[in-house]
Amino acid sequence: MMDLEGGVYANRAKKESWRTVLTLAYQSLGVVYGDLSTSPLYVYKSTFAEDIQHSETNEEIYGVLSFVFWTLTLIPLIKYVFIVLKADDNGEGGTFALYSLLCRHARVNSLPNCQSADEELSEYKKDGGGSTQTPSFGSRLKSVLEKHRVLQKILLVLALIGTCMVIGDGVLTPAISVFSAVSGLELSMEKEHHKYVEVPAACIILIGLFALQHYGTHRVGFLFAPVVVIWLLCISAIGLYNIFHWNPHVYQALSPYYMYKFLKKTQRGGWMSLGGILLCITGSEAMFADLGHFSQLSIKIAFTSMVYPSLILAYMGQAAYLSRHHLIESDYRIGFYVSVPEKLRWPVLVIAILAAVVGSQAIITGTFSIIKQCSALGCFPRVKIVHTSSKIHGQIYIPEINWILMLLCLAVTIGFRDTNRLGNASGLAVITVMLVTTCLMSLVIVLCWNQSVFFAIGFIFFFGTIEALYFSASLIKFLQGAWVPIALAFIFLVVMYVWHYGTLKKYEFDVQNKISINWLLSLGPSLGIVRVRGIGIIHTELVSGIPAIFSHFVTNLPAFHQVLVFLCIKSVPVPHVRPEERFLVGQIGPREYRLYRCIVRYGYRDVHKDDMDFEKDLLCSIAEYIRTGKVGINTTPNDDNSEKEEEKMTVVGSSATHPEGIRMCDDDADDAADNNAQAAGTSELKEIRSPTLVQPRKRVRFIVPAESPKIDRAAREELKELMDAREAGIAYILGHSYVKAKAGSSMFKKLVINYGYDFLRRNSRGPSYALCVPHASTLEVGMNYLV
Repeated sequence: MMDLEGGVYANRAKKESWRTVLTLAYQSLGVVYGDLSTSPLYVYKSTFAEDIQHSETNEEIYGVLSFVFWTLTLIPLIKYVFIVLKADDNGEGGTFALYSLLCRHARVNSLPNCQSADEELSEYKKDGGGSTQTPSFGSRLKSVLEKHRVLQKILLVLALIGTCMVIGDGVLTPAISVFSAVSGLELSMEKEHHKYVEVPAACIILIGLFALQHYGTHRVGFLFAPVVVIWLLCISAIGLYNIFHWNPHVYQALSPYYMYKFLKKTQRGGWMSLGGILLCITGSEAMFADLGHFSQLSIKIAFTSMVYPSLILAYMGQAAYLSRHHLIESDYRIGFYVSVPEKLRWPVLVIAILAAVVGSQAIITGTFSIIKQCSALGCFPRVKIVHTSSKIHGQIYIPEINWILMLLCLAVTIGFRDTNRLGNASGLAVITVMLVTTCLMSLVIVLCWNQSVFFAIGFIFFFGTIEALYFSASLIKFLQGAWVPIALAFIFLVVMYVWHYGTLKKYEFDVQNKISINWLLSLGPSLGIVRVRGIGIIHTELVSGIPAIFSHFVTNLPAFHQVLVFLCIKSVPVPHVRPEERFLVGQIGPREYRLYRCIVRYGYRDVHKDDMDFEKDLLCSIAEYIRTGKVGINTTPNDDNSEKEEEKMTVVGSSATHPEGIRMCDDDADDAADNNAQAAGTSELKEIRSPTLVQPRKRVRFIVPAESPKIDRAAREELKELMDAREAGIAYILGHSYVKAKAGSSMFKKLVINYGYDFLRRNSRGPSYALCVPHASTLEVGMNYLV
């Protein structure tokens, strides 16, 4: 069993020693900065491709260098390092982390089955960065968001657009990085030959990159940081050489005055060339998106001490070289490899290809991660998620997405065959994600940090204006490649919204058709049906009431198990739920009914347990609830106050997190049970044993701590019955739904539900808990949902 849960919280304590911080900073170079570090390969080449020409006055090259310097300074350094990184969601970053923060502070959650009990989670509460008094504007904005469903949908669509562009970046970044690295071959062979070598070589590397994803990065991850460090040292050393050898005065071009001269001379061509300059900050979003694997301080140290100086030196060195070389053959354009000394080109080419692979790996892993978050929050069809490392949290692999990304990546590489159009496509995806982050960040400043509205307006005005300028320059290249991320984002956005809409309508049907608990209790302890030995676990998405599948089942087959557990496995808008807060357990009706409800909560970055340990934790949590007899908090759903049921839920930790709690032990034979009973006695534990059976079979025991207060007779009987039922076996009752639009629905709704959602449901994975349920113990109850 993977010990991922414990690892998460061990890594969450980020007040480490300086040695640990520096180690994390070193490791972050390989994971976070691979994409950003390889941008010098294609920035100048894309910028001078069509819109502007390199002249002997050097005004163009100096202007571009000035733009690159100030763009790198304002966006990655000022915006991300000093502001956005502070908007973490309990240590996690990215578009969905910002959306999750807003969901919790303004109650605009897209998840339908939220409860007031979820707000008691330790990670749900996040102190704001500002004053304790909520400003009047912030409170008014919060109430407006909570009242208007349209604004909530706009916020969700905005977060989904950012997510879709991240997925689009996962297609385009590997293509442009690897293709630009391989383009160094053009200087080593005749110009009529290199075009026939570049594309096949890039495709072979990309196929190998995606084919190796299922092995995970932990086996070669230790090589990532050294590769990026060597690459950064390489480009900074070459940059320094070019500066001192060709033009020591190139530093003067860092003045903003050269941006003005550049735009004054080039005018419309200079504005259109900003789409190429924009590529110098591709990969900046990774600093925030990968925050969960490192710490704020380590990412800041790595960027300010290593990445930022190296990139500035690299761009200055290229500019210094080009300022003294104006007669470069037009076929080769102005690329990175032109400025590399001839004797070093082959070693640099090898390092560049390795660095491009590392940078591509980081964005692919980030794409897997954000799709997992979307799926957890009900915004993406369920997909198979494979955890490739038992030690490193977040190392996942999604087979379906991996092969889709590979096919799309090969398609754009073969279709475009040049860095110019690839750059136009990649640039639009990058700047759109940054614009979405800026918009969400301005809301976080007011709602979560409780800062002045003027600070938020200043933030969105300053950074939004810069990004809007680059966005317009990228969008104007629509026909020259920028249509690709728009098309990809549109397709993924439709898939996400259709799935979210269908899931929401299905849940609303469940809520409207659930059975009243009062009606169920009126049937008496036998529930009007035959109760047979064993435990029946009924999976449902409802957090209150009895699901319609239960009545549908007992109506057609009036028999059920002696112990019934209504199990709800749900996601909450926090990155992680601590194991000791995982289970919410309650009892439905009097004790003699033997009806329980168990709600299992996971964060959007948590690993779902899918093995026998989960079953054991589930039963132990119910047993612990019976033993303690606690009356917990009211868990009435936020959107349904009409039926305040008698259910009171108690937070119960699993046996792994509460060693002082009740534990379960099962043995295959009587001898093993007796031996373990003696062992239990020596460790000062009291045990409750199930009745002795004639035939040898698996025996179940609950081991109670010696310090435990005396258990009353009713609780002991209840525990014995639970053990007896567990020995008889567990049956899993799963609902199998057929969702159709009801008569009288609009044509649009029928199209979305009957065709779109139905297609996605039939071609996506079942719920994660269904994958680990033994087929022999599974019973599916089919139902038609008319939504």
